[in-house]
Amino acid sequence: MARQEAGRLTPATPTPNATPAPDAPATAPLDYEEEGWDSGLRVVVGIDEAGMGPVAGPVMVGAVALHPGQQFEGCTDSKQVSPPRREELARRIRAESLAWRVAAASTREIERFNVRAATIVAMRRALDRLGLPAELVLVDGNPVPELGEHRSIVGGDRASHSIACASILAKVTRDRLMRRLDARYPLYGWASNKGYRTREHMEAIRRHGPTPHHRITFQGVLQTELEFNPAPDRAVDPPRDPEA
Repeated sequence: MARQEAGRLTPATPTPNATPAPDAPATAPLDYEEEGWDSGLRVVVGIDEAGMGPVAGPVMVGAVALHPGQQFEGCTDSKQVSPPRREELARRIRAESLAWRVAAASTREIERFNVRAATIVAMRRALDRLGLPAELVLVDGNPVPELGEHRSIVGGDRASHSIACASILAKVTRDRLMRRLDARYPLYGWASNKGYRTREHMEAIRRHGPTPHHRITFQGVLQTELEFNPAPDRAVDPPRDPEA
């Protein structure tokens, strides 16, 4: 299982009013967080995952609680942010947010429970190890009844700033891990494909077989391709009875 990254508590740090680049993605808003803060809650936690879709590697879940009013310019859905900018945002989120945590569910757990259930295990780990009791939990996507009371937000990584921060931490941590694993298993291109189902990755699995970090139950990982000859079978006379 991947190493769990520790959270950190820090005093509030004002976010500078930087001018975003013309092509920078819009910053995710604080509307959902402000509803919680305005009602008297202090620990509003956004959680999001990275890595449900790949055929290799763990699922990572980020959990982030912000100081009231805190925003990081350009922080939104991690898929819309360039890798260098994600790294910079991740550094600032870890250093300046009220609390944060990244937790994982291993490939073995994904195979044992299925990927959705394993992701929920990682969500629970992230919340349990945050260091502060969550008073309001914001979850990207559909409801997760197994988490208990929470608020689910479809498209939450663009609509909730704390979820966007969690998305950034989960993505950056998982990408770093896949780059480290690439050094041990260089035939699969994980430094670039991050374990996703690219043509080159699937061809490498076919040629070299899966590693311990591949999700064996996922389609295509252990699929055997059989040659198919569409020509009809030739008629064969039944063997003659020598006694006939």
